[in-house]
Amino acid sequence: MERVMSELAWYFSTKKDVELHLVLYGINRTIFFPIPESARVYRPDFKFDNRYRTICTIRTLFYLRNTVKKIKPHRILSFGEYWNNFVLLSLLRLKFPVYVSDRSQPDKSLGQLHDRLRKWLYPSAQGLIFQTQKAREIFLRKHRHPNIAVIGNPIRQTDSGKTEELREKLVLMVGRFIKSKHQDLLIKMFARVSPPDWKLVLVGYDHLKQSNMENLKALARNLDMENQIQFTGKKGDLEELYLRSSIFAFTSSSEGFPNAIGEAMAAALPVVAFDCVAGPSEMISDGHDGFLIPLFDEKAFEAKLAQLISDETLRERMGNNARESIKKSSHDLIGEAFYRFINDL
Repeated sequence: MERVMSELAWYFSTKKDVELHLVLYGINRTIFFPIPESARVYRPDFKFDNRYRTICTIRTLFYLRNTVKKIKPHRILSFGEYWNNFVLLSLLRLKFPVYVSDRSQPDKSLGQLHDRLRKWLYPSAQGLIFQTQKAREIFLRKHRHPNIAVIGNPIRQTDSGKTEELREKLVLMVGRFIKSKHQDLLIKMFARVSPPDWKLVLVGYDHLKQSNMENLKALARNLDMENQIQFTGKKGDLEELYLRSSIFAFTSSSEGFPNAIGEAMAAALPVVAFDCVAGPSEMISDGHDGFLIPLFDEKAFEAKLAQLISDETLRERMGNNARESIKKSSHDLIGEAFYRFINDL
């Protein structure tokens, strides 16, 4: 989500006569991905202290409302399923048009409170943005809204001149170490395939108060795969690693629109991914630029992983197809789609 917002900030900053304001109001108000210098950044002057969560939440609500009133924006773009509820609640009865980008797994409950808030507050938004057609369809089974767009994420296109000569025998996965990403399944499947001279590289970090990295490392040790499995921790710029890898494996069971798959495809990597409810199926054409595997079908996943490992020609053909396929999600095309929708063009 942060990556997409930074990419959109760069695109919007190139537009003539556009003044860009970025309000950071969450618990962590740091900027990880670079943003244009022209963007005006706002942060509350108080720390969000979880010991006083209710008080801090109310303070943040009024901070956001008052800051928006001072800025007097022409358009407001909010990101994230929980955050969208907060923004719409903060700005109730103000006349600034708010567009919300919903980024959750489409059939996932946000909890009783947030499900109710979403049902109550989303109709007040000027427009809704979903990442996939599937997410839009699922939303419309329960709700209605007259102004909905389906716009994926902007994917940075990799320099196509730097690919095959850099490839190493690496299977790559990028994703936070949370249960729904199922890196443990990937470790077990890679160990069963046990390709000689190949390594599995896992990029990610513990998140959502889940401490999974040590468990994953212990699993690699127990399977006697320590020397073949590498944990990189949190990384910002992954382009070099994408270009060094030969296969991208993705075992997530819950997605909106996975940037990691898009970035792998832009780097001409064939992808093996579980076909979860939404996301991978609208990015990957099965058998053309990657493989879509029925959810949790480990035997099928292993078979396609082994097929790609053993067939360099197949990897190269699928990788080149992937790079062409993902051009529809280029920075400029997606940035323009967001810009036109939120400005009712």
